[in-house]
Amino acid sequence: MTDNKEHNKPATQGENSVAAALLKYVEMFVFAAVAVILLMTFAFRLCVVSGPSMQNTLQNGERLIVSDLFYTPKQGDIIVFHQTSETNDRFNEPIVKRVIATGGQHVRIDFINEKLYVSDDNVFSADEVIDESHYAYFSNGIWKEKGMGQTSYQVQVPEGHLFVLGDNRNVSADSRSADVGMVDERRVLGKVLLRVTPFSKFGKVE
Repeated sequence: MTDNKEHNKPATQGENSVAAALLKYVEMFVFAAVAVILLMTFAFRLCVVSGPSMQNTLQNGERLIVSDLFYTPKQGDIIVFHQTSETNDRFNEPIVKRVIATGGQHVRIDFINEKLYVSDDNVFSADEVIDESHYAYFSNGIWKEKGMGQTSYQVQVPEGHLFVLGDNRNVSADSRSADVGMVDERRVLGKVLLRVTPFSKFGKVE
């Protein structure tokens, strides 16, 4: 009987080792799952495009993945942000626009020639025309807010704020509009990383 007991000890120890290894893998899996959930909850968001203001880059109803992880807004980025408007409830929902200029920069919109200038020193030259040929859409000129002037509009972006425009310049309510205005960087929810639907257009958005 003694020999049998001694013979069974290695098997018991082996079973304990397997159980310990399995428990370790389960703990690792749970930790990884929690980490992914936290990451998706706090670092990534799902956003739905509403309206035609970002055509032809983005279409109404498309779903986007947005992230603010280690993010600093820069010119050309497509971002999602939230504003508060007392006059129009639709501006209280997340808004998708493109960053044109950051704090301290000067913006000039030429309504006649449909050109956009961004300068660091308030001197606008041909070298400071923004090339928007791959995304800006002018269906019928450039929309302008009342009081902007007939030929051009010029403004400096306050520090800590962004000047944003929709790619569809004729219909977008953006930093040209009193309802949206300059965007406080603290209101930015993140940069658009991916278009996830429709699946036929899945991929990076620029």
